[in-house]
Amino acid sequence: MKASLFNIVLVKPEIPQNTGNIGRICVSTGCNLHLIKPLGFSLEDSYIKRAGLDYWNHLNLSVYESWDFFMKKHFAAEFFFFSTKTERCFWNCPLTPGAFLVFGNEGSGFPPDFYQEYSERLYSIPMPGEFHRSLNISNAVSIAVYEGLRKNRGGA
Repeated sequence: MKASLFNIVLVKPEIPQNTGNIGRICVSTGCNLHLIKPLGFSLEDSYIKRAGLDYWNHLNLSVYESWDFFMKKHFAAEFFFFSTKTERCFWNCPLTPGAFLVFGNEGSGFPPDFYQEYSERLYSIPMPGEFHRSLNISNAVSIAVYEGLRKNRGGA
């Protein structure tokens, strides 16, 4: 796995088009993508390839059998979790280079135990609109990554 600006982690993603779009974001911004099984689709799925276009072949992708397998490999890393179930705004998230930005799945977010176990590392993207539930996950990943780019631009 190449060194990257960020490591994007999708926990049990369900929609191939979203994962394809996120792969494209990763390639375009120098991020690695980590997928935690079970996946709601095949990585051979035409929807992934269509959403990822010709970027998918350039993606630094790792797939893990479970969260436990993933954590055994990356236990010492810095993690930030993104969820609608916290009041802590992501503008206050350090978004340090090399960190793992973790996102739950489209249908139910994170497994229930994540909210307690990682409560001090949960961040939310503001949604001041009256009628909202959540952002599309590929939009949320894009917002977090580009805020990280902004914060780490080195004075440019």
